[in-house]
Amino acid sequence: MKIQENKRFLVLFCMLGFLIGIVYANLMSKEYIMSMGIFNEFFLNQYSQAEISVQEYLWYVVRIRVMPAVLAAALGCTKLRRGVAAGFLVWTGFCGGMIMTAAVLKMGIKGLILCLIALAPHFVFYIAGYLILLWYLFTYPESRWNLSKTVSMGLFLAVGILLECYVNPIIMELFLKTL
Repeated sequence: MKIQENKRFLVLFCMLGFLIGIVYANLMSKEYIMSMGIFNEFFLNQYSQAEISVQEYLWYVVRIRVMPAVLAAALGCTKLRRGVAAGFLVWTGFCGGMIMTAAVLKMGIKGLILCLIALAPHFVFYIAGYLILLWYLFTYPESRWNLSKTVSMGLFLAVGILLECYVNPIIMELFLKTL
């Protein structure tokens, strides 16, 4: 019963952040979103024609994907571990809600599809890796950190990083050529 309750809280925090992100994007920053250029045709055309240095991109992605995990793990060693997990989920949901709303406001349904394709296939592995850490932080002291969690989380993040660097640019380029 306790596991079911914890799962509900994790989903609730993420969905709460997502809802706040949608409301914020629609009510408070709609003008700003409409004026920004990330979802305009020129930017997307430039993105589809850009040459990506895979080595540089790989190190960039490693920094931006591993640092939040390291920060959450470090802050999770304090008494604030549940708050860290909840805050991480709310923030992630908020950012997702903002980006999805911005894409829909600028491009309609194509923007939503663009966002979903931009998250494929690597995001599934990131979710799995981060959930291992967040689940531990939220359920401590009932659950303990061990070697299998470390290896699993590391492998999920590594596979996600490799997919983001090598597979996702190809998928994005194919989609952007059809726009």
